[in-house]
Amino acid sequence: MTLAPDAPPRPARLAAFHTLTVAAVERLCDDAVAVTFDVPADLADDYAFAPGQSLTLRRTVDGREERRSYSICAPAGARPRIGVREIPDGLFSRWLVREVRPGDEVDVQVPSGSFRADPGAGGRHLCIAAGSGITPMLSITSSLLAGGDAEVALLYGNRTSASVMFAEELGDLKNRYGSRLQLVHVLSREPRDAELFSGRLDADRLRRLFAALLPVERFDDVWLCGPFAMINDAREVLAELGVAPDRVHFELFYVDEPPPELRREAAAYDGATTDVTVVLEGLSATVALPRDRTVLDGAQAVRSDLPFACKGGVCGTCRAKVTDGEVDMRRNYALEPSEVEAGFVLTCQSYPVGDAVTVDFDA
Repeated sequence: MTLAPDAPPRPARLAAFHTLTVAAVERLCDDAVAVTFDVPADLADDYAFAPGQSLTLRRTVDGREERRSYSICAPAGARPRIGVREIPDGLFSRWLVREVRPGDEVDVQVPSGSFRADPGAGGRHLCIAAGSGITPMLSITSSLLAGGDAEVALLYGNRTSASVMFAEELGDLKNRYGSRLQLVHVLSREPRDAELFSGRLDADRLRRLFAALLPVERFDDVWLCGPFAMINDAREVLAELGVAPDRVHFELFYVDEPPPELRREAAAYDGATTDVTVVLEGLSATVALPRDRTVLDGAQAVRSDLPFACKGGVCGTCRAKVTDGEVDMRRNYALEPSEVEAGFVLTCQSYPVGDAVTVDFDA
């Protein structure tokens, strides 16, 4: 994930949950809704968000606490609203799409995430989304357009016209901002008049779209959100075309299952343990942790308030700094190379190595 050049630093702690009331549930298409939350006046500052950030929701299912992160789809300054597409057998998505109603109460974490745009940045922006990856892009697009003289081109891929989330809202933005918003829909399972707009947003189609409609050299920043394969293809093509990595900002689409594992051989374990010390809000706790268990999962036995959301190496909520010892981080879709070099890890993906390890969530 790439941090916007002028984004504020990450908060030291992302664990605060509050019970919010559902203000509205809007049906977007057969399998998707937008859920808006009311925020009490005394929590307004806590729930102020930057375009592109997300909310983590919490509920208990069959005695087990479950959490899921959903991107905010509202413009900066509005009430927080998330877009949710139902996933088959999804513990959270089915509940949100089929059962949640206005007036219901939901545990919601304060906004988080380093995928964020500055609403007053101006300039020219290219946004590329697929499926429910539109949710942060809608927040980014609407905020940039409202915040100044920015121009936005939004390339949005879906299966069919019936599955397009926020279709009317996107149309309204186009009507409101005219030439400042270029909106391009691509459908993979429904023919369009022009073949260029029929198919998946893979590397070949992106090259053709950039050449015909969206010359990348005219954009100051590129924002990506969608499935793992689309993100990889887009980054590859943008690099081929000479777009500097610091101009490309991306967020992996995370739902009820993690992205593919990175190719890495699992270490062999011999039953040894590591003394893992965790620091959070200035307090430390130590637990003897088997080396085949992640730091996050093991340390929750002594600190149940540790911050986490997806546990898939995507959201970055469980970020902490290794201040002593060593861990083996198996995969990382959320931290910048500079963060990793500085000693930060995703504790949900990190296994202890050696006799003792200390990780600091306050760093």
